[in-house]
Amino acid sequence: MLTPDMSTPETIPLRSGLSRATPSAASVTGLSIGEYLIRRLQDYGIAHVFGLPGDYILGFYSLLEHSPIEVIGCTREDCAGFAADAYARVHGMGAVCVTYCVGGLSLCNSVAGAYAEKSPVVVITGSPGLRERVNNPLLHHRVRDFRTQYDVFEKLCIAGTELNDPLVAFHEIDRVLHAAASFKRPVYIEIPRDMVNVIPELPHQFREPAAASDPAVLAEALAEAERWISTCQKPVILAGVEIHRFGLQGELLALAEGSQIAVTTTMLGKSVIAETHPLFVGLYEGAMGNDQVTRFVEESDCVILLGAFMTDINLGIFTANLDPGKCMYVTSEQLRIRHHHFHGVLLQDFVRGLAERRPAAAKRIIPHISSFGNEKFVLQPDKPITITRLMARLNELLDDETMVIADIGDSLFAATELVIRGHTEFLSPAYYTSMGFSVPAALGAQVARPDLRGVVIAGDGAFQMTGTELSTIVRHGFTTIVIVLDNKGYGTERVLHPGDFNDINPWKYHLLPQVLGGGTGYEVRTEGEFDAALTKAWNDLSGMSLIQVHLPLDDCSHALKRLAEKLSKRV
Repeated sequence: MLTPDMSTPETIPLRSGLSRATPSAASVTGLSIGEYLIRRLQDYGIAHVFGLPGDYILGFYSLLEHSPIEVIGCTREDCAGFAADAYARVHGMGAVCVTYCVGGLSLCNSVAGAYAEKSPVVVITGSPGLRERVNNPLLHHRVRDFRTQYDVFEKLCIAGTELNDPLVAFHEIDRVLHAAASFKRPVYIEIPRDMVNVIPELPHQFREPAAASDPAVLAEALAEAERWISTCQKPVILAGVEIHRFGLQGELLALAEGSQIAVTTTMLGKSVIAETHPLFVGLYEGAMGNDQVTRFVEESDCVILLGAFMTDINLGIFTANLDPGKCMYVTSEQLRIRHHHFHGVLLQDFVRGLAERRPAAAKRIIPHISSFGNEKFVLQPDKPITITRLMARLNELLDDETMVIADIGDSLFAATELVIRGHTEFLSPAYYTSMGFSVPAALGAQVARPDLRGVVIAGDGAFQMTGTELSTIVRHGFTTIVIVLDNKGYGTERVLHPGDFNDINPWKYHLLPQVLGGGTGYEVRTEGEFDAALTKAWNDLSGMSLIQVHLPLDDCSHALKRLAEKLSKRV
């Protein structure tokens, strides 16, 4: 049985509350194991499941088909995983359902990314029936033994179970789903196919495990935090990804506005606050980021890090200069105020409590940061398009009804300067950095928020990995705009270490809508052509739009140049 491993530094000492309402502690009888799992997924707000069918999971797929949950069929299992991950980031929790081994093992990279970046994805997989396993037969899809897939996912999930005992199956489902909601990480549920329709004989009663901060410790931590903030001269909030995951955007805003403290975010936490807000300073990326933002943060005498994980990318390849003696570090895993550690305090309780106290903070002059948001774009129609100019033009159209999904590489680094108007409207795997995230993630994000317009920014290398998921986007009629940055290869690797191995076979990306049977394609080389294509795509609500943008092989953003200076020596 997989259980949360409390021995590693990345696990959380106290479980947080559920992100969504759970049913009252009522007795459940007459439901099969599969039916109960579907009911509990719905209790957590999951209305869609991504995946691909296969014979070991067909029985459960049949139950899904006749349930209120909609199945979103994908082209590949790893794409389904990315889609479920994005759905979870936007909606609160996601689910993916695949067959045994050939399906499950194809999910590994997607689920690993969800674990690394704290995205609660429920992995549901079928397996051979218990009666089929008698005498250890060589059944198809099997690797080594019947436990292999389970053992693999033990390393990739915070909790998991094999539903092989009707007496405890309902309890196991409750336990694992609660872990996903509490820890904001993936969980694993394996159902032998002859267990899907089994009805347990004993009644079951769900009871939500209690989770609360230690009142005395919480009060002491809040008092110390308030005293420090009220005596410092240059406070700043550095908000990270857990503000997204635990739904604390409102509390963050209340704290910032109540105390008039400026806010910066990490790259992974981008869009945790509307970037047009007068208290927003910009992204903090150490020496890799904007010099003015870096100075503003590093000159602070009180850096309030809320839900921020200090990864190498977030720290500008470890060029950040943050003195622990001037930091308040608050995550779901630890609470440290300067050199004082507090145990038994939930992240949400601390952030909420600090916002309610409205500490009296010294006001700082917020610098005028040069960015796309305060520079007027002047079109130069005949000039070859560059990635920096492309982002500047795109930025003019972004509004609070737009969601940007950026892939890895310069798709992400250049897009960090885009001004995001709303909450959780910028998605990118900025820590795990798996190429191929963006197109299937756009599917998941659009399913979760069909009211928002998805804009995908993907390099041609990343697009060739998972671009087939455009087929599903076309199938469901989403008006997603996909911008393919075509520099005929892996542009980030070229900057880090040049070589022919960075080149890929060029595609005619703009013709793909014809292959997929829907959408409109554009091919552009100049600023004028890009402006015309983007304008048409933006106004076209009939289907997907794909814009193939030819870029010079040596073109890259300022952020990527700064990254290369720091990282190229290591590679």
